[in-house]
Amino acid sequence: MFIGFFLVERDYVIFKELDRWRFCLGRHLKVLAGFSGERACNRRLKVLLEAGYISRKKMLYGVPYLYSLTHRGKMLIGANKRKDKLRIAQIPHDITALDTAIFCISKYKLALSDIQTEKQLHSRDGFSTRKHYPDFVFESNGKKYCVEVELSLKPADRLNDIIKHNYEAYDFQLFFVEKCHTKLIAILKKHMLKFSNIKIHYLHDDSKFDLNY
Repeated sequence: MFIGFFLVERDYVIFKELDRWRFCLGRHLKVLAGFSGERACNRRLKVLLEAGYISRKKMLYGVPYLYSLTHRGKMLIGANKRKDKLRIAQIPHDITALDTAIFCISKYKLALSDIQTEKQLHSRDGFSTRKHYPDFVFESNGKKYCVEVELSLKPADRLNDIIKHNYEAYDFQLFFVEKCHTKLIAILKKHMLKFSNIKIHYLHDDSKFDLNY
């Protein structure tokens, strides 16, 4: 431990966000933990790395470091000590889900505590049969929202089951998709005729979805 090193409230925000999202990029932590800028964020992450509370890994070419909570960090906040498995194929989706969460925090004026992640929703079930949950859910103005980030087309039956479940469980189901996925968009628009609570957002469309934070 470093002389003069003390954990502050912002550090615990970092630990809790890393735990419930499994990993974050530096740019996510800058926003989620309320840093004034990238430099200040990176300095603090370096201190927490050297203190052994967090770790970082390069998993994919062209993708920045993925920050995760270490065993020591998990012990500190009383998190499940089981090591989170990061699936390489899932990383682009999970990064986009975090980007989407930050977009929703801004758009709907949410606090971090207003959001429940997929991992948190699964944790409520314990060891019961694993079922589908949205990437995250939140409440705004008394309405329940669920968010589905779709970077590829799911089998038709599976997508239909997800939409039907979300229709019954939430007031709104928000689908974030790439504009180039025209087949997926066409299917979602067809479902909108039957399920009135579906809303579509287009990823990386600057008029609706700004990732330049």
